[in-house]
Amino acid sequence: MRTMDIEFNKNEDQMKLLMDKVNNRLKKIHEGGGAKSAAKQKEKGKLLARERVAYLIDKDSEFYEIGAFAAEDMYQEYGGCPAAGVVTGIGKVSGRTCMIVANDATVKAGAWFPMAGKKNLRAQEIAMENRLPIIYLVDSAGVFLPMQDEIFPDKEHFGRIFRNNAIMSSMGILQISAIMGSCVAGGAYLPIMSDEAMIVDKTGSIFLAGSYLVKAAIGEDIDNETLGGATTHCEISGVTDYKFPDDKSCLDRIRSIMDKVGKHEEAGFDRAKPVAPQKNPEDIMGIMPVDRSKPYDTLEIIERLVDDSSFEQYKELYGQTILCGYARIDGWAVGIVANNRKIVKSKKGEMQFGGVIYSDSADKAARFVMNCNQKKIPLVFLQDVTGFMVGSRSEHGGIIKDGAKMVNAVANSVVPKFTIIMGNSYGAGNYAMCGKAYDPRFIVSWPTGQMAVMGGSQAAKTLLQIQTANLKAKGEVIDADKEKALLDEITARYDAQTTPYYAASRLWVDAIIDPRSTRSWISMGIEAANHAPLTRDYNVGVIQT
Repeated sequence: MRTMDIEFNKNEDQMKLLMDKVNNRLKKIHEGGGAKSAAKQKEKGKLLARERVAYLIDKDSEFYEIGAFAAEDMYQEYGGCPAAGVVTGIGKVSGRTCMIVANDATVKAGAWFPMAGKKNLRAQEIAMENRLPIIYLVDSAGVFLPMQDEIFPDKEHFGRIFRNNAIMSSMGILQISAIMGSCVAGGAYLPIMSDEAMIVDKTGSIFLAGSYLVKAAIGEDIDNETLGGATTHCEISGVTDYKFPDDKSCLDRIRSIMDKVGKHEEAGFDRAKPVAPQKNPEDIMGIMPVDRSKPYDTLEIIERLVDDSSFEQYKELYGQTILCGYARIDGWAVGIVANNRKIVKSKKGEMQFGGVIYSDSADKAARFVMNCNQKKIPLVFLQDVTGFMVGSRSEHGGIIKDGAKMVNAVANSVVPKFTIIMGNSYGAGNYAMCGKAYDPRFIVSWPTGQMAVMGGSQAAKTLLQIQTANLKAKGEVIDADKEKALLDEITARYDAQTTPYYAASRLWVDAIIDPRSTRSWISMGIEAANHAPLTRDYNVGVIQT
């Protein structure tokens, strides 16, 4: 490790502080609705949502949680909604890679807030893209009624989940549901549209309308257990397939079912025996500056992510503000497209700014993406991009045309793509480097990630000009002190919206990860993607040359 470098040590200390902040916020999120709500669940003999997931997955295996920060700092008028009231992620069950969705009944009785719907749809999207079995651990009071207009009727709202149940069934994707608590109203369709449905006696219940609503609607007096408990649905209605006395025995049956599932057809991505990087991955913490304006050598990062620290560069001396090349990560063959943060000299002898996409680098990256599709090699994008180069020289040189070529190549890519936001992710650079809108199988951020249309200082000055012009048009006098106060206010508001937490709370990224776990996340992602054979050929359509 580079322990004698003062700048390295400073970066390392700052990065570790950022990771401590991430972990402390995660610890709070993992408490769900709090100790009082957790105690009520325990009194009923129930495991908590995260306990269910931990019991279900294979021992000594890792659970890659998706959307842990979803809804953070949102819905404060209702007391908040940690993790959007549902735990989702990838884990191995009896050796099979699965998507797991577990309602957290400690958070508003597991009710569905708008972000809960979005998070569930993201989980289903991942399962469909990668043809992963999906396991639902159901314990939900249904739609959160005060916000029903934001989750009920639209295309990407609650009903889309059941549509996806049907689509996944037609695709041959296994779905297993365990009713471990409430399952009411429209939510009752989810487990029954699954391939196998099981229910826990006395704590699980499923019905279109509970006893109070039945009384109000048709005047019938009946208790919830008789209306829709385990005995009713396993012995009378036949709605559920299995009945279990407690959570653990129910989860054991899921493991038993998964143990007997046949092997899937694979995509055939190449994997060799994994080799650890020669250069220590711990060094990433000191190489990556927390100050987003500082340059660094992105190659130093790559060499600590890839097997044997071996990276075979493509067009090494051309378009140097983007690094492209072939490598292996945990044995998997990958093509890497990374923004180079060094200040470099172009072939014409001109200095080029690190993190900016120039015409030559866009042209190089587009060609490389096409090559990886031709070879059926998954793509990894390492983002630290401030955008495309602007100015008359770039415009006259056709930067828009070359940028469009890169966007076209990425948009039409058929091999799985994985995006790591290491630092800046600004403007059209976010798009060209496979931002969320370009369907990466997984997209995660380091704690140093920043996502916005442009950098904070530029944006704040632009917004200040607009706001002061509006105020002056109304006859207000703007002196230097008021202008500074306005700038500070705008900057603070804008900067708050560029943090990885803001992005993760809205599911613009799937997770905020420790940079040292990047290899593991990419390997998990490719292993999951290998479940889904490619179904179409690569075709970029019309490209301006």
